[in-house]
Amino acid sequence: MALPREYPNENCPIARSLEIIGERWTLLIVRDAFFGVRRFSDFRSHLNIPKAVLSERLALLVAQGVLAKNDGDYTLTTKGHRLWPVLWSMISWGDENYVEKPRRRTYVHADCDGVIDSDGRCDRCGQTPDVADLITHPPRRLRTSAGDDPVSRALRRPHRMLEAI
Repeated sequence: MALPREYPNENCPIARSLEIIGERWTLLIVRDAFFGVRRFSDFRSHLNIPKAVLSERLALLVAQGVLAKNDGDYTLTTKGHRLWPVLWSMISWGDENYVEKPRRRTYVHADCDGVIDSDGRCDRCGQTPDVADLITHPPRRLRTSAGDDPVSRALRRPHRMLEAI
């Protein structure tokens, strides 16, 4: 039996947030949307997620206003964009604690080519750029098990965040 998604006895903003983005796969879907994934088939092949689960998660994210669906494409809404600091914190925390240094993806400020530090600031100009002003660069040494789906192939080259893959 699946655990319920809601936390009805918790009057807490973290509990309310987890009701929307706390289920397995959901933050990876949102991460891919920031990378520029738009199509159902690309989410599915990149994440290797069951079709029914992806349909359910996308429907929830659309219903909650995190994603918008237009002509079959999914894009982040303003509400969805506001999740970037959450994802950035998780990226930084994971990089610092669980990812080997040579395998880290880097993020560069498009305006000045400065590298973004763990606090989200550009090491060159000191600004905290918007996610749309970041270019993601693949790790120096790619995993040999990196996927061969269209998203994985696109992310093997520098790519501006939020631009469609």
